[in-house]
Amino acid sequence: MKKLIIINGNMAVGKSSICKVLYKKMDKSIWLDADWCWMMNPICFTDENINMIESNTLFLLRNYLNNTFYQNVIFSWVIDKEVVFKRFLSKLKDIDYKLVIVTITCLEEELKKRLRQRGIEDEIFLDSIINSNLYDEMKSKKIDNTYNSIEESVNKVLDAIN
Repeated sequence: MKKLIIINGNMAVGKSSICKVLYKKMDKSIWLDADWCWMMNPICFTDENINMIESNTLFLLRNYLNNTFYQNVIFSWVIDKEVVFKRFLSKLKDIDYKLVIVTITCLEEELKKRLRQRGIEDEIFLDSIINSNLYDEMKSKKIDNTYNSIEESVNKVLDAIN
């Protein structure tokens, strides 16, 4: 059965780095990084833009899931609330697939370091990201990426998928 593998977690936790290696290790796989859909200048979180991004993402996911050749669809996104998963996935309910959700995490200090390396210095913003424990509450397989190499994290994700 076709798998939809959602890799989620905080910004800068390593989702894209892991998926860049992961999809090449999996047979008949395709990867959609939600970051691609948000490449706008400036990024504006208006209702119109959020709806457009969701619509574009669903269009791509639907096509990937309906493609008969690819058997593993990897989708990486920040998604931090179960309600968002439910709303989003309800729009794909007419497609048959097995869902696997893997949340990538790391220790708070490491996440702050990674965010600062990306140029994010606003302490209020950093604290809001760091103090969010929404990922802890999710029904997903958790992988701590604090001390792992990318290869080690990819292997842990593969174990979680299988």
